[in-house]
Amino acid sequence: MKISILTLFPEMFDAVLNQSILKRARDKGLYDIEIINIRDFSKDKYHHVDDTPYGGGAGMLLQIEPIDLALQSVRSDNSFVLLTSPKAKPFNQLKAREYANKEHIVIICGHYEGFDARVETLVDDRLSIGDFILTGGELAAMVVVDSVVRLLNDAISKDSLDVESFDNNLLEYPQYTKPPVYKGMKVPDVLLSGHHKNIQRYRLKEALKDTLRYRSDLLKNHEFTKEEIELLKEIRDELKNTK
Repeated sequence: MKISILTLFPEMFDAVLNQSILKRARDKGLYDIEIINIRDFSKDKYHHVDDTPYGGGAGMLLQIEPIDLALQSVRSDNSFVLLTSPKAKPFNQLKAREYANKEHIVIICGHYEGFDARVETLVDDRLSIGDFILTGGELAAMVVVDSVVRLLNDAISKDSLDVESFDNNLLEYPQYTKPPVYKGMKVPDVLLSGHHKNIQRYRLKEALKDTLRYRSDLLKNHEFTKEEIELLKEIRDELKNTK
């Protein structure tokens, strides 16, 4: 996979790309990344890339020409171009898996007040990581790169990917490690029992419980198995009894 980032602040990516899984995956040759400075494509002698909006208003807008030229320098027939923008459905694990299958992802990072609207005609999809405002799109781009790269083959162990939050519209079950008791807080007995069927049932129940508690909206799109329906009934009965 190849990833190209178009940004006004290339230095922001140095620390993120040279740490942990992103660095190891890059060292393995699982992906290649290039950081393109949009200012390098400005025809202004001072390398300005923004200007005031027509019709008035606060802030400065990124101009289309330097972005278009920067994009042309990296774009090919297999490129999939993303624009960081609040005008998009929030990024999720399903999108991460979709992007992980692309040969070449290009992410254009917004900044200042936004873009000249004509920039939107240059892209294949828009990208938002949530309903909040960032100073620029660089942090959103980092989030996407991290979530996509870890899904590439051999980036991390397959076992680590088998059960994760948001897969199958469920949050991940709680996990524990040594010591078995810390300041009176005990690891659930079932996890120490060695009974794999009971452990599996416990984990599924806890995943359903946490999803119901923290992200009940995910359950609207979840296809329940017979066992999950039974467990969900148990959970709701338990919640009623604790009130």
